[in-house]
Amino acid sequence: MWRDFKSFLIKQNALALAIAVVIGTALNRVVTALVEGIIMPIVAVAAPDGAWRTATLDVGPFHFLFGELLAAILNFLIVGLVAWRLSKIFIKPDPGSPTRTCPACRMSTDAAATRCPYCTSQLAPSA
Repeated sequence: MWRDFKSFLIKQNALALAIAVVIGTALNRVVTALVEGIIMPIVAVAAPDGAWRTATLDVGPFHFLFGELLAAILNFLIVGLVAWRLSKIFIKPDPGSPTRTCPACRMSTDAAATRCPYCTSQLAPSA
């Protein structure tokens, strides 16, 4: 039974998913602290009283809290921007394998290929 469970964890990448959730939770705390501790005080200078967060639109018996919606949207945009910039810092794109262009069909092929996989033309040896 233990062997089957261990096989399931490895095969289904459940362990990698669990690690990703833990790291994502920790990163959420970092991003939230960065936004609330550094970025939101800067935003508070632009709107010092903060009354816009409690603004309502009264239509008959209905009270729409559009200030709360605007605050949530602004917070989402700031957190998203910070998370995006952090990901750009830590996650570098994979350079990929070297490629070259087929002279016959102009498709990108592997640099070590001797024939084009698209048009099957003979490729000159790469330098």
